[in-house]
Amino acid sequence: MRSASELDAAVATCRACPRLVAWREEAARVKRRAFGDWEYWARPVPGFGPADAPLAIIGLAPAAHGGNRTGRIFTGDPSGDALYAALYDLGLVSQPTATRRDDGLELYGVRITVPVHCAPPDNRPTTGERDTCRPWLARELELLRPTLRAIVVLGAFGWQALLPVLAEAGWRLPRPRPVFGHGAEVLLVDPGGGRPLNLVGCYHPSQRNMSTRTLTPAMLRDVLRRGADLAEIPARPHSGRAGT
Repeated sequence: MRSASELDAAVATCRACPRLVAWREEAARVKRRAFGDWEYWARPVPGFGPADAPLAIIGLAPAAHGGNRTGRIFTGDPSGDALYAALYDLGLVSQPTATRRDDGLELYGVRITVPVHCAPPDNRPTTGERDTCRPWLARELELLRPTLRAIVVLGAFGWQALLPVLAEAGWRLPRPRPVFGHGAEVLLVDPGGGRPLNLVGCYHPSQRNMSTRTLTPAMLRDVLRRGADLAEIPARPHSGRAGT
């Protein structure tokens, strides 16, 4: 796979994890009443965004009735509502809402992906499923590497899934390995002399985290803004919703 588009096409055909294949297809058959007229994507959901992005955002996995329905990551579910609203406030996306693959939304300097590309039951992939899916993430980051300056990781699962990928790609991880935390920052050195990589942790914008205010819109914006600054993405802010 020599390009992001080839990778995305290949990801969407994967059937390597029987439990995840069964679950994503069952969700598409049963559906939620609100989405009864939808033809679900019901396949692995590839990454989204430009292939030369300096900033990557890494989540967990598609939602059964979000990305698994729409075919685009963080699209059509509450987590995506929170994430894209924050990215819009920072000028990193063309519109504040993401409803379907053909809604015209564009990311600016940002690529969004996940360590597990199929919707898992209860939003909990197994470690085996995570490891089976790892080569997709490794190849995606390899393709991004020439331009990549920073990664914002949404949640501890993504953080734990990402570190081995970075180590295998040659990045020098601190010892002991860095621990996930909201706002945690780690600078990774490329022993080969390449550009260093900035890693930033952020609580996942799940519906539960947002409703309990474990993560607020302002907290999410602040971490994404830090990631954009580290990635040296030119500012093009929209009006914003400061204080919410």
